This record gives sequence, structure tokens and C-alpha cells, in this order.
Amino acid sequence: MRDGRAFITSSAAAIPPFELPKEEPPLNQEPRDAVGVGLAEPVLETSAVRLRPNKLGVLAIAFFSIAAAAPMAAVVGASPVLFSASGPGTPVIYTIAALLVALFSVGYLRMSHHITNAGGFVAYIAKGLGNKWATAGAGIAILTYLSLQIGLWSQFGVFAQQLVQSLTGVGIPVYVWIIVVLALTAGLTMRGVDASLKVLGVLILGETFVVGALVVSLIAQKGWGIFTFGGFTASSVFGPGLGISMLFAFACFTSFEATVVFAEEAKNPRRTIPRAAYLVIAFVGVFYTLSTWAISGSIGIDHIQAEATGNPSGMIFDLANASAGPWLSVAMQVLVVTSFIAMLLGLSNMFSRYLFALGRAGALPAKLSSVSRTGAPSFAGLVNAIVVLAVITVFLLAGADPIATVFSWFVALGTAGFITILLLTSAAIVVFFARNRIRDNLWVTVIAPSLSFLAFIVIGYLTLDNYDALLGGAGGIARWLLLGIPIVVVAGLARGTQKPSIDYAAEIL
Repeated sequence: MRDGRAFITSSAAAIPPFELPKEEPPLNQEPRDAVGVGLAEPVLETSAVRLRPNKLGVLAIAFFSIAAAAPMAAVVGASPVLFSASGPGTPVIYTIAALLVALFSVGYLRMSHHITNAGGFVAYIAKGLGNKWATAGAGIAILTYLSLQIGLWSQFGVFAQQLVQSLTGVGIPVYVWIIVVLALTAGLTMRGVDASLKVLGVLILGETFVVGALVVSLIAQKGWGIFTFGGFTASSVFGPGLGISMLFAFACFTSFEATVVFAEEAKNPRRTIPRAAYLVIAFVGVFYTLSTWAISGSIGIDHIQAEATGNPSGMIFDLANASAGPWLSVAMQVLVVTSFIAMLLGLSNMFSRYLFALGRAGALPAKLSSVSRTGAPSFAGLVNAIVVLAVITVFLLAGADPIATVFSWFVALGTAGFITILLLTSAAIVVFFARNRIRDNLWVTVIAPSLSFLAFIVIGYLTLDNYDALLGGAGGIARWLLLGIPIVVVAGLARGTQKPSIDYAAEIL
């Protein structure tokens, strides 16, 4: 586990101006059904293809989103990158990232009252900017989540191989680990949310317990003084490392979109989805902030930056061994690998529902919108696994390094794609509230969405400015992969123009 440097980031062409969707009645004059429930869009007929409704509560949806964030793997892998860049200011960086995500969520979750669709960001873009730009957003989403999965599966294979070899001496090839566990997660995705939730529940509790044990052991060893404010200085937080630190910290929150992707399966989605989203943001933000604060104080605010720079892959494990003994270090090494499994299972479930919604809308082949007897997007789950495995196979057979090439190239591209679609979604939210003249709460409908849009412009600049760092220091040909973003945008716009029957507005309430 200590041989490679790991970091997690789960982590944009001449384009015509967008066309505003045709005028709709003001949203405060929505049609109402027989029992007086306001409907932003007509309800689909009961014969329409749909996911299984009223299945998931707040905790269930939060589990999928938290799992996709891989908090354990992020603490072990991403935090040394932030410590190396910003030293003891790292906990503040995580707090700022959480607040930015919360700022975006203000308008995003208010707009969710008018959307109950597994299409995630794409459904929001359709509401605000129209179907052509939504189809462009769909292209970015497909590129983003496929890239993230390809890179993270490759990294998982290396971690699994290293762990088993260090514990047993048996060297099973990276590719074998990827095939076996990818088949397992695809099978769980195709079976439905019940099977996935049971696995995720165990894995997330294990991650939380072990990191909690580390923090408790550090307090027991060195006292409450490890939570010092001495490192929260302007030079640490806003120093030259701020750009890369913000980018990596923000990338640790990329999974919160899962909360709305599961909207069709939620119980009372207009209450469940906002609660689940804020629960995820709060849990992940507090988890990262407290754990990195304790780690920084234990190693020493004057030494943490040098330690993270010199020993990025072993720093956390060495600290666990010194504070609680070898059992905690070994447990953390094991749970880093299982954290990857939880993350990839969460991403598989989320992206399969994305493909389902795009197939139902007509943007992708309709076969993707088929569901199993349990109401799961089974065919979409199978297609997702096949595509991910095919790309990994091509690269590994060509001799590409699983970490330096496959992981770095594709996770960097996925992170850039995610920032791009967030920027597009932010613009859609601003336009949606302006076009429908919703001004009942200026903070929710004007100020927060506008600030969020400006913030993502800055983060987009940071992404480009620090792209070589996302690539692990390698540039060259890997930078050309960024052209994939404008290419899929143009292709999406062309698809939306060529097929005006695409409909992202399907609502299942």
C-alpha cells in the first residue's frame, strides 16, 4: 500500500447561443391534481417506463452518495496532497469546499421541487436552458462519470493487488482484481438498491469506525490540544497552494449529485432529497475537517507539510501505527480497498440511473431505459460495466501504467468534466428562476445561485491552471484529452438539434 502515491479526486468549439425554452405558466399557477398537489409537469402515464418508486428514505440515499465520496480513501489518499500544498490550513480548505457545495445546493435543491427525474444535472439544465443544452450536458455527464470510473477502477486494482500481496505474499494481477470486483458491483447494481444498500451499509460503517478510532487514539495519546487553531493562518489557507488544495478538496464532494439521481425512487422526494443532500454535505464536510484537523495537530502544525511531501502514501498509516498499534494501520489499509469498492458501487448505481433517464428521454437508445423485475436499471448497469472494462482493457493491454496513466489521465478528465457540468447547471438554475419570475426568497432564487455560478467560474479556472497537478505532474498528450469536453458539447448540441423529440421533462411524482 505504501509503494504508490494515491490520491482521490471522485472528484470545457464554436457553440451556438442557447435557446430559451418556450414560455410556461408562472410556477405559482401550476396545475393541480385531484387532491390539490401542485405539479410542475404532467405526470407520466402508469404504463411509462419507471424506476421503482417510494423505495428510498433519507439515509438510504445518503448512503449511496457518501459511499461514492469514499471518505476513508479520501482521508488516506487526498489529504496528503492538501497537506503538502496548504499544510495546517487543510481543515479550513475542506470547510470552504463544503460551504461552496452548500451554496450551490441552495438554488439546486429549491429547483428540485420542480424536478423528480433520475437525469440529475441534465434534467436541471433542460428546465433552465432547454433540451439542446441539456443534451450537451448529457454528453459531459457521460464523459465525466465514465472517466471517473475508468480511472478509479484502475487504481483500485493496484491497491487490491498491493494489499493482498503484503498480507499473504500472493501476487494476483491488477487486471484480475478489476474484472472480478467489477463483475460483482455490476451484479449488485442490476439486482437493485436492496442488495447494494446492504453492502454499502457495512462498508461505510467500517470506514467511519476506523477513522473515528484514529481520531480517538490521537486524542488519548496527545490530548485535546491537537485541535489547535494555530495553523489556521492566512498564509496557510490563502498561500500559493490554495488552487490545488481547493480543487482536490472540492473533488471530494463530487458524489452529492447522487441525491437527486435517486429522486424517482425516493419516498416523498421533495422533502427526502434536500434532507439527504444536506446530510451528505454535512457528514462529508465534518468527516474531512475533523480528521485532518486531528492529523495535523498530532504530527505538528510546523511539520505536517514536510511530512506529507516526503511520505504521502505512508503518512496516515504510520500515524495509525504509532497511536494505536499495527492493528489500526492494517485495518485502515484493508478499509481503503473496501472504501474503493463502496465508492465504485455507489458510482455504478448512480450512473446506471443516469443512462436509464437518458434512454427514456430519447437522447440514448431506448433499450437503456429497461428495468428488471425489482425496478432496477439492469441493462444500463450492464452496459456501464462493459464500457468501463473495455476501455481499461485497451489501455492495460497497450502497456499503460494503471496509476500514472489510466488513473491520472481519466480522473483528471472526469474532474474537469464535473466542474464543467456544475458550471452549466449553475447557469441553468439562474435562468430558471429568472425566466419563471420566482422571487419569493431572493437569497434562494437570486443571490445564492448567482454567487455559485461565479464560484464555479473560479474553480473552472483553477482546474485548468492546476491540470498538470491533477495528472500527477505529467502533462503532454494527457492534456489533449481535455478536448473531449468541447467535442461532446458540440455533439450534444447537434444531437439535440437533430432530434427535437428528446424529452427530459418527464416527471414521476
